[in-house]
Amino acid sequence: MGLFDRFKKHDQDRLEEGLEKTRTSLFGKLDRLVRGKDTVDDEVLDELEEVLVTSDVGVKTTLDIIDRVEARVARDKYVSTKELQAMIRAEIADLMLGDSAERPAGFDAPLPHRPYVIMVVGVNGVGKTTTIGKLAYRYKEAGKRVLLGAADTFRAAAIEQLDIWAERAGVPIIKQKHGADPAAVAFDTLQAATARDVDVVIIDTAGRLHTKGGLMDELAKIKRVMGRQVPGAPHEVLLVLDASTGQNAIRQAEAFTESVDVTGLVLTKLDGTAKGGIVIGISNEFRIPVKYIGVGERIEDLQVFDRRAFVDALFK
Repeated sequence: MGLFDRFKKHDQDRLEEGLEKTRTSLFGKLDRLVRGKDTVDDEVLDELEEVLVTSDVGVKTTLDIIDRVEARVARDKYVSTKELQAMIRAEIADLMLGDSAERPAGFDAPLPHRPYVIMVVGVNGVGKTTTIGKLAYRYKEAGKRVLLGAADTFRAAAIEQLDIWAERAGVPIIKQKHGADPAAVAFDTLQAATARDVDVVIIDTAGRLHTKGGLMDELAKIKRVMGRQVPGAPHEVLLVLDASTGQNAIRQAEAFTESVDVTGLVLTKLDGTAKGGIVIGISNEFRIPVKYIGVGERIEDLQVFDRRAFVDALFK
């Protein structure tokens, strides 16, 4: 078995393990919902709505699913509660997959730009630094030359933490002292990446300043500086969200996407929560793809988000 086959098998196993709490919670609620009932009626639909909302699927997405189930019930006239789980699976799969069911590109896929510059944003405590370290490791294991930039110069110990992850991943890092200009760090990182013929650059950023406006202004400045150094940079802006915070993750996504041109989402800590339904809600509500998910604490426990594999693992 080759390296990438081992990673693929590992990712499948870890995804199923990581969704165990969510799967158990959701199916437990569904079992209680249909117990002693024969058909899907208005009462069942009302209770189903409550089950989905309390599973952190989100109000908007829950209503979308309920509308689809109601239409099916109205069309077929008789739908048994035994069919309900299959219906929910089909509707969730349809919402998440949309018109695109193909497998996403992996870390070994050809890069559209070199250096390929990734800017990582998100509030403190969501696992941003950890995500960067794991992302660097997966790219490095796929044969890419990776460089990190420690542009979160505001939070105490942020630079030291990223330095530790750079060492774990076996990749170099560009850093300055605490309190340095974040945009200057980003500039130096891209300058070094060009000189060293680097494939992938990953830039850490602050998660909190004194005001939300101050943070967003700082992120915009970093983007402008990088764009002058490498045309088109950053090529990807990843927003990291903590899945265990449930609906708070959606509020964070709303705040960041209003101010920053986010191109992809990363959902962390799926293995430690029963709130994995948030992935369904975020996938449906935002026109921004979930790119990566974190399913464990090990350095290899970050994987490319495969919507079909997610649905299969959730309803395993």
